[in-house]
Amino acid sequence: MTGKPTFRFAPSPNGPLHLGHALSAFVGSDMAKKLGGRFLLRIEDIDVARCRIEYVEGIFEDLKWLGLTWEEPVLFQSQHFNVYAEAAALLEAQGLLYPCFASRTEISAAATGEALDPEGAPLYPGLHKALPKVEIEERIGHGQHFALRIDMERALEVARKRLDGEPLTFGELDETGELNIVEAKPELWGDAVILRKDVPASYHLAVVVDDARQGVTHVTRGRDLYAATDIHRLLQVLMGLPEPIYYHHRLLVDEDGRKLSKSAEASDLASLRAQGVTPAEVRARVGLS
Repeated sequence: MTGKPTFRFAPSPNGPLHLGHALSAFVGSDMAKKLGGRFLLRIEDIDVARCRIEYVEGIFEDLKWLGLTWEEPVLFQSQHFNVYAEAAALLEAQGLLYPCFASRTEISAAATGEALDPEGAPLYPGLHKALPKVEIEERIGHGQHFALRIDMERALEVARKRLDGEPLTFGELDETGELNIVEAKPELWGDAVILRKDVPASYHLAVVVDDARQGVTHVTRGRDLYAATDIHRLLQVLMGLPEPIYYHHRLLVDEDGRKLSKSAEASDLASLRAQGVTPAEVRARVGLS
């Protein structure tokens, strides 16, 4: 990539921001300032059933209170489903995607062994992978909803050719700022969903497409998303997109060692603000000077 180093903070508006979000936002903003780069805000709201406008408003209010600034306009993923559909069509044209009509219950029932993907879900057991074209057309004609999954075996073959046999890797910054080259292993995800049944996108596809079109050179995010980098690098190679540098920062955990999250009822930033906590104290609480 060329031009200024470009960073982004990309929260999902399905709950209030908490201290873990503050750490991630501070890390991206601080690194952008250190390198004289750009800092972007992206609202990852493809899950339209769970996202709420009040959470979007809260994101802006919380980040401004923390003293963060970003370039305008803010990208809202829900306004760009056509872009993700076009990206999926590019993969389809290469014979890399296939429709899957199976429900989660059917997948769990058909899964064998203890093979799990990096998120802990059963590896897709191949249901509907070899459906005849006629049956696929009949199911679609009857209005059956389907997801589009990547044919991982085929995708890896195409990627190897694109890389002239070289391994699929990504660059990961460590805590000292040193760049390490890591071999990606997207096969751990199996035939992952690229377009969901309920929305014409997925996290994997949307984040890769948006990082490329926004010129993001440095992806800073929590360590819990480290494994996702494997499939993201695969998609970048398959779609001919530039490779950013990655930095997966430490996670904030509670007394039981669990990651702070919305579901864990971590202290949200709005509540801390109402309690009189200052932005400087928030920085201290997340372990930043």
